[in-house]
Amino acid sequence: MNSRLREVLEGKEANYILPFFWQHGEDEAILREEIARIFESGIKAVCVEARPHPDFLGPKWWNDMDIIMDEARKRGMRVWLLDDDHFPTGHAAGRVKDAPEELQRLFLTESHIDAVGPMKNSSFIVDVQSMNPGFFSGGGGKLVGVVAAKRDSSNGELTGECIDLASYVKEGTLYWDIPEGYWRIFRLIETRTGGSEGQNDYLNPLVEGSVRILIDTVYEAFYLRYHKDFGETFAGFFSDEPGFYNDKETFDFHSKPGKKGVPLPWSPDLPELLEKELGLDYQIYLPLLWHEGKGKTSSIRYTYMNIVSKLYAERFTKQIGDWCRNHGVEYIGHVLEDNNVHTRLGSGAGHFFRALWGQDMSGLDVVLWQIVPGFDEVPFTWIAGETDSEFFHYGLAKLATSLGHIDPKKQGRTMAEVFGAYGWAEGLKLMKWLTDHMLVRGVNYFVPHAFSPKEFPDSDCPPHMYARGKNPQFRYYKELNHYTNRVSHLLSGGRHIASAAVLYHAEAEWSGEYMYFHKPVKELMRNQIDCDVIPADLILESLPVSNNKILVNNESFDCLIIPYSEALPSGLLHHLKELVDQGLPVLFIERLPVRSSEGNEVTEVLESLSTHKLVWTVSLQNLANLIKEKEFNKIKVKGNEPYLRFYQVEHTDMDVFMFSNEHPSERIETEVLLPVNDRVLFYDAFTNTTLEASVVTEHEGKRISLCLSPYESVLVVAGAGVKDIQASFLETVIKEKALGGFWNISIATSEQYPRFEELKNLDYLQDFSQADALPTFSGTFRYETSFEWTEEAQRILLDLGAVFETVEVTVNGQSAGTRICPPYQVDIGELVHEGKNILTIEVTNTLVKEQRDFLSRFVQQEPSGLLGPVRLFY
Repeated sequence: MNSRLREVLEGKEANYILPFFWQHGEDEAILREEIARIFESGIKAVCVEARPHPDFLGPKWWNDMDIIMDEARKRGMRVWLLDDDHFPTGHAAGRVKDAPEELQRLFLTESHIDAVGPMKNSSFIVDVQSMNPGFFSGGGGKLVGVVAAKRDSSNGELTGECIDLASYVKEGTLYWDIPEGYWRIFRLIETRTGGSEGQNDYLNPLVEGSVRILIDTVYEAFYLRYHKDFGETFAGFFSDEPGFYNDKETFDFHSKPGKKGVPLPWSPDLPELLEKELGLDYQIYLPLLWHEGKGKTSSIRYTYMNIVSKLYAERFTKQIGDWCRNHGVEYIGHVLEDNNVHTRLGSGAGHFFRALWGQDMSGLDVVLWQIVPGFDEVPFTWIAGETDSEFFHYGLAKLATSLGHIDPKKQGRTMAEVFGAYGWAEGLKLMKWLTDHMLVRGVNYFVPHAFSPKEFPDSDCPPHMYARGKNPQFRYYKELNHYTNRVSHLLSGGRHIASAAVLYHAEAEWSGEYMYFHKPVKELMRNQIDCDVIPADLILESLPVSNNKILVNNESFDCLIIPYSEALPSGLLHHLKELVDQGLPVLFIERLPVRSSEGNEVTEVLESLSTHKLVWTVSLQNLANLIKEKEFNKIKVKGNEPYLRFYQVEHTDMDVFMFSNEHPSERIETEVLLPVNDRVLFYDAFTNTTLEASVVTEHEGKRISLCLSPYESVLVVAGAGVKDIQASFLETVIKEKALGGFWNISIATSEQYPRFEELKNLDYLQDFSQADALPTFSGTFRYETSFEWTEEAQRILLDLGAVFETVEVTVNGQSAGTRICPPYQVDIGELVHEGKNILTIEVTNTLVKEQRDFLSRFVQQEPSGLLGPVRLFY
């Protein structure tokens, strides 16, 4: 059997790219042309999105789908479907609006009346119908409870003393003798309104029958028409950002218990489930879901979130996933993760791992400038305010790839929706950086956003890859796709190797003070210590420990790291005790918890953990040093390289290591000790070639040197599987020659290319985006010059210096190669001859100079053209 490396060298890698293909009702010829362009760019799948289509599930829709399916069958492509008429998933093509009331959205909300006692024979109007919608966000509903909660006379917070007053309500009026003190009388109301207005007619993900509307409307319709293609040409369905959407703002990132005035997701059987967990008197504590108080506040909020996130997992994701698997297709997609909403309500789904467990791939998305090179700590202003840059850079992708690793049905697969809504300021250079950002964290499937066949310019969330032929960089897009498929192939199908497991913080956030999971992940990543994030649910399943390592699916970890948590579930605390007793080191950041999430007695187990020899308490700043001290790190890097990223996959015949420089402007030069003993090669995924690595053999393995420019990555392969692979040797560069003289410069737009118009002759290089040059030109700049060559050299490296941003080099009429990101270096040794040589350099910028779109207003723009210096190293 061929090794993965030989497969990519022979061009036999699989396809890992399935871009969004937006439908607007275009003519047949345009649809077929767009698919041809997708296929020609090295992509063998599409994910059809109906969001802009005027006739979803109607005659025009099925006609367009038939065309797409026909083209896909002819080309051996696969088709995925975004599973609703627009995002976020849950509209069910408008069918929910006419469904029975019990299948529509349902929330629990409250309004309250303040009172002071003592007072006998007092009364209060509590019926919902008498409420003015202008003063009550729910706008109607059904009264399901009346509770009086005592208030602290000094600060007004609830004391925890509560009284059920339901039996004192007669025909919409509460009759109650108020005891001494301050009291808040809560009306608990079930309502269908008050959530996000854009999702008023959406399904209720907590109700199985409601979710079934989506399945019956969309999934069954596609099975009826294309059942013969299911599992073959038709690959499956994609859900885009489903969630609770209970907050009035559609994309609120802070909606959770404790936020006043917000309706909470609800279902008809939630009272029974809460009663089972909290007891017959559960209702008297429900006001604590909105208001601060003593006593049971944390346990009530934890219990509520625990229940609704499990219901979402079971009734939404698992139900859809099971339907797909029973029909021979797969279910993929992602929820909203932005700024930590993945543990919350609102646009979130409560719990990242539970929400996606029923899918066949893990998933995430990066859009709207969420991830920007250099802004890994400092917040970045985007369309939704400011980013939590630490989460986006150090948490998001690791969260998703961890799920891909630990859930057996996902087979190590994680999908990322990428590039979308960055505006025309985004070109292939940034796309390559974002692709590497994902790959080096374990993402191996990509959904580029997007191919739009609409007439140019389409203002809907550019960039668009082809843009009806107007995107000047499209002819080079295949370079990125071939690169992506090759690297994804090498990083797939093996076993991810990591040092640590980090506990997902959801339950801690629901229970009290907490630390985000990505805080320790950041410290590890900046020290080249890889990890996966695991949820408490897995630990509660009694994971095995072998040789002092915790085993999760195909993963094994040397230690478990617990971000600071004031409280954790009592069952989890007892399982942690079992793990350390079996020999697993457990590291608590800052200090141990002080109580359980449910309020159960856990003093004994906490004391036992605090004195256990394998339980260590460590500050966040010293975490990486402790991991290295215990020699849990898999590789050893010389010096401090906080922007060097690392990922390792073990195949049966070789190890694959990926290294990436994520600093936007600084070069990384260091040495890395790899735990391998066999031959070591460098693999260049752009040129699809291998290079013999210069290594120093040591007792612990092989030491190699890494020199990575900004935006540059490299793969290192080692093991028996590379034994017979042919590889080149890198000759040493010892001399340098500057290329000067006159440059003949001409230009061409994407439509004119390759017909150029002469611009000017210059004896220097300039930025053509400046106001006195060509500030609104988008297209290709051609630079032509000549140079004399009289030297003898085994290797001649053309270094172009600063380039903005995609470059293609021709020497004496023959192509020397394309570069879409730094380093802009091309080996031209085989093309240079003695005497006069003609050098042509074509530099293509992005469409932002011509198309000043809204989304590009959030970022700094780069120059245009070749800035150099241009030199020959030989």
